[in-house]
Amino acid sequence: MPCSPAAPVRAGGARSRTKVQLAEGVPLVTALLDLDRPLSAADSLPEASAVIPPPQLPHVQRELIARATAAGPRWQSLARMQLSDQEIGMGRHADHANAGVLRRIIGEHGWPGVPLVGEDGATAAWRIALRADTDAFVQRAAARAMYAATQRGTASIRQWAHLHDRCLLNAASPQLFGTQYLLGADGPERRPVRDLDTLDTRRAEVGLPPAVDALRDLRLRLAAAPRTSDQKNDGAPTTTSTESA
Repeated sequence: MPCSPAAPVRAGGARSRTKVQLAEGVPLVTALLDLDRPLSAADSLPEASAVIPPPQLPHVQRELIARATAAGPRWQSLARMQLSDQEIGMGRHADHANAGVLRRIIGEHGWPGVPLVGEDGATAAWRIALRADTDAFVQRAAARAMYAATQRGTASIRQWAHLHDRCLLNAASPQLFGTQYLLGADGPERRPVRDLDTLDTRRAEVGLPPAVDALRDLRLRLAAAPRTSDQKNDGAPTTTSTESA
């Protein structure tokens, strides 16, 4: 079953005549990790009204934001290969617990989109879903639920593209939008992509910039990231994946 259904989409979640071709998924077998980054204004829903009503589920909003905020520094360190094996293992337990919370929320309310938890809460839910690599069911369910929300205009299609790519890679399939990278010895290395010649066309369909621009921005973010004394690597190679805009 694919991460989400094939349907016409464009940036912002509204329908268009251009279809995004989705690959068939297979059971998830690997675990990739991903670079945390602040979202640009373009990641927000473009058709939001001037007066935004308060979220319908403020308690869910608070929980999602708290969990994503607490995990944020660890995700950043992990993406830059600055954690020991022990810290990575502990982090996976925390990510698994966060995935369980997201599973409960989706089961009770569907995807926690902007009307339910506000833009910050929806972004927090997306960040948690991206790191749900230890729970294939939750990550795939989140991708399907989030895709449905993009069709209602309550979730970001750009964010969903990252999550869909993550599902595909964790299913040992090439990614569709080229958002996921590994941090190698010479910097970020893009994970395998389906039909590379048409990559930028697919990226444009979901509002992503050209791949070369995204890689440039990713390198700049990595280069600018501070390294603190408590962010360490024990010397063993750590395979880490990042995401571009």
